[in-house]
Amino acid sequence: MVPMCGRAEEARTIELNNGMHIPYLGLGTWGQKKKSLGEQGTEAIINAVTTGYRLIDCASIYQNESYIGNGIENVLENKIVKREELFIISKLWNTFHRPDLVEEAICMSLNNLKLDYLDCYLIHWPMAYYEGDVLIPRDACGKIKYSNVDYTDTWRAMENLVKIGLTKSIGFSNFNRKQIDRILDICTIHPVIHQIECHPYLTQHKMMEYCRNNEIVIISYSPLGSPARPWALRSEQRLLDDKMLEKLSVKYKKTPAQILIRYQIQRGNVVIPKSVTKERIISNFDVFDWSLEEEDIKDLDSMNRNKRFIAFFRLKTYWNYNMKDMFESNPSV
Repeated sequence: MVPMCGRAEEARTIELNNGMHIPYLGLGTWGQKKKSLGEQGTEAIINAVTTGYRLIDCASIYQNESYIGNGIENVLENKIVKREELFIISKLWNTFHRPDLVEEAICMSLNNLKLDYLDCYLIHWPMAYYEGDVLIPRDACGKIKYSNVDYTDTWRAMENLVKIGLTKSIGFSNFNRKQIDRILDICTIHPVIHQIECHPYLTQHKMMEYCRNNEIVIISYSPLGSPARPWALRSEQRLLDDKMLEKLSVKYKKTPAQILIRYQIQRGNVVIPKSVTKERIISNFDVFDWSLEEEDIKDLDSMNRNKRFIAFFRLKTYWNYNMKDMFESNPSV
């Protein structure tokens, strides 16, 4: 796996350690509002695939996989693409870490997505929640209820999903270095993907280097700084409004979002911006016939603040809290 350098038309996919290829650019589906979960969410998939997207990133916790599945079914039935041309990802939620629940979880996602198999299935978080029908279980005091399942046992069950053909590959999301080390020590099927928050305010250089050394491809989520996250403060600096991006937007005659997406691609990372708006879906895809100069990449790197927009610090009392032992010296919410 080699980072993409120069012009992006040279390659639109990156090879995984098992020989599969994943597109550099995909559509994220997290955080769609309730009103977007119906026809608008389905339409977003149709618009994205028609535009040229071939990677769709899903998760059961997003609670919209049935609508995403309607869109996938539409583009397949109308022969816009063949199934083998798509790369579909979903994720195992925290309440399904117990090994005997893992197959049930992926089957629910497959049924909702109207698919026979996934291209990759990820452990969404290393933290296991108390098993049951409640997605975020809490005790009488409102504190999250955890399970004592070790994610290495979950990983062994994930490997079985590959063996029985429910997914072609497996990986994880939001893990730290020590947690990945533990997986690598026991795995018989090598993880192909690590999905993490990554943008110029959180460049993740050390994690990128670590994953590259272990033949694991990074997928960058929240590449635009998650501007629509519900907990954003009005006074908080938005990544999209940073003066550096304003300067580069003028220089390249591209939007700040396009600059941020192109930045990740040139670093060798897969990137999954999200949108349900047709115009933005099309605009975000316009990153394959131009490139950022090396000095501008360095300027974007220099923006690093170790700033996390997606950080579950309320979970820090959990024994396996994933923000422990992060590479960054001062991660912040």
